[in-house]
Amino acid sequence: MENGTYPPYFNLTMFVNIGIYRYPAFVLCLLLYAVIISANLVIIVVISREKVLHEPMYIFIMCLSINSLYGSAGFFFRFLRDLLSNTHLIPRSACFIQIYVIYTYASYELLLLAVMAYDRYVAVCQPLHYHSKMTSKMISKLVAFAWIFPIFSVGACVYLAGRLPLCGNKIPRVFCANWPVVKLACISTVLNNLVGMLMTTTTVILPLAFVLYTYLRIVLICWKNSLEFKSKVIQSCMPHIVTFVNFSISLFCDIALSRIDVEIINPFLGVFLSLEFVLIPPILNPFVYGLKLPEIRKCLLQILLQHSAAVEFTI
Repeated sequence: MENGTYPPYFNLTMFVNIGIYRYPAFVLCLLLYAVIISANLVIIVVISREKVLHEPMYIFIMCLSINSLYGSAGFFFRFLRDLLSNTHLIPRSACFIQIYVIYTYASYELLLLAVMAYDRYVAVCQPLHYHSKMTSKMISKLVAFAWIFPIFSVGACVYLAGRLPLCGNKIPRVFCANWPVVKLACISTVLNNLVGMLMTTTTVILPLAFVLYTYLRIVLICWKNSLEFKSKVIQSCMPHIVTFVNFSISLFCDIALSRIDVEIINPFLGVFLSLEFVLIPPILNPFVYGLKLPEIRKCLLQILLQHSAAVEFTI
């Protein structure tokens, strides 16, 4: 292998040979990416434009949409190119950049969901203290923590993986992932495993546990209150619950795919499990929040009516 144990390229081996169907697949994925961009941009524009939406929950929703654009860009630019290519070689540097982008995207998503769970917890369980606790300064600190912490935790994992001498260059995925690269190492990966477990604990397990804890407290509060109170809480929390469950399932599929032998499963199932992690949350989140939360839906309708009225006046 060229350059010894530091191959200049990685080979993404999970791409299924679909022959002439690659062109319809490319068009479909391109349209899907366009929908992801459009839907998330709509959420960002509506929330940033309407002052009535400058509340903690909506600021966090806007951050989720920004993160969706970030993560999908890290995946789609390379994936669309590979769909039309006969070979699926990716340069070493581009592979590690993709790992960094996709893993920071996942970490941002989970930490933001944990922050949103805290926001819902304070709103339901401590409503009298909500405005004193969820100040603009506190919101800035929570968002900054969610963005900054993964930079270092994911960066450490990617750096350690990049230093490993490898005995191969085949990655059984449709995009670069850290664990498949580490498994190619020719030396002990104890340090990589320890750092990876630490990162998984701090950016996956702890946020998941925190979200479950906050909703347990919310359920206990709802249990003691009226049906009207429960209805309001469900309406407020349901979009976050749907987003959290959806991303948790997608994350579980990705982790499971990294730990099993992909050669023993159906190749199309393997591709689906691999794509779910980077496709479903970015496209589902804006529709869940745009359709479920009446405030966003109302502001969006007002903007559309104003735009249509302006067009009619111009004509």
